[in-house]
Amino acid sequence: MKLDQFDFDLPEELIAQVPLENRASSRLMVLDKQTGEIQHEIFSDIMKHLQKGDCLVLNDTKVLPARLFGVKLDTSAKVEVLLLKQLNGDQWETLVKPAKRLKKGMALSFGDGGLKAVCLDELDHGGRVLEFQYDGIFYEVLDQLGKMPLPPYIKTQLEDQDRYQTVYAKERGSAAAPTAGLHFTEELLREIREKGIHIAYITLHVGLGTFRPVNVEEIEEHDMHAEFYRMSKETAELLNRTRAQGGRIISVGTTSTRTLETIASANNGSFTEANGWTDIFIYPGYEFRAIDGMITNFHLPKSTLIMLVSALAGREHVLHAYQVAVQEKYRFFSFGDAMLLI
Repeated sequence: MKLDQFDFDLPEELIAQVPLENRASSRLMVLDKQTGEIQHEIFSDIMKHLQKGDCLVLNDTKVLPARLFGVKLDTSAKVEVLLLKQLNGDQWETLVKPAKRLKKGMALSFGDGGLKAVCLDELDHGGRVLEFQYDGIFYEVLDQLGKMPLPPYIKTQLEDQDRYQTVYAKERGSAAAPTAGLHFTEELLREIREKGIHIAYITLHVGLGTFRPVNVEEIEEHDMHAEFYRMSKETAELLNRTRAQGGRIISVGTTSTRTLETIASANNGSFTEANGWTDIFIYPGYEFRAIDGMITNFHLPKSTLIMLVSALAGREHVLHAYQVAVQEKYRFFSFGDAMLLI
């Protein structure tokens, strides 16, 4: 398939710059993945489309304040570092700007020397392996010096850093939020449970794959970056039980979807306790083994995320839905509105 087959025109003013005051008040487009029929609702109406015995699967990853601003020790030139993935101890895979000037062996300083780093290796696409040096606990130092790594299309400063975290964020390690989950409130989750809908948690730490554009004309040639995932025994048992009792599995976000499909594909469609690294790339033609529906936001043109959504509901249905979303002035991307494909 060609990259241009996943393109669409998006007016810049529809890219949401700030989150809504009430998480659950965002708009919700409901897309019938079989017929392409569209309904326009509010996110808190999601309950109408969930049935007793269904299971919602949420990604409980927590975004690190992974953006660091510092200087090169030799020249005092300014640098920006984005932590992507912990490799081993204090060694991290990072994105550095400007990367060309940071060579192997060079040192960086952040926060007047409260945190230092040495470049151990040079990777593609501006990637660098850094080893950090500090006193105390790394995550506490990061809390003091780091900033939330908002996507580059968000130009407005975020007043409340927690608005780029889900209310159920727990497992530290993500370079970006699983944004489909930003619409849920504690109250809405309680109402969902009270209706007899199960809630399960998995973890996938969002890494470089989220930031890397597709640069090949034939999408099948695109290489996904591996991201760490984990599923507990309790979650696996709940999902298997849901499926056995005729309930539907609804993933919240593309990260949950990729985790579920990775595990189900390796286990003949069932679930088991697991952890590891996944580079699964889901695009039209993929046969889903794990999920019956998905909640997601509206994604960038030509992105791997719109390809995944197209795999679930059909490219023509999805592109038509996006055209309608533009006409109806839905809000796009991380702080935007939501879509339910079911």
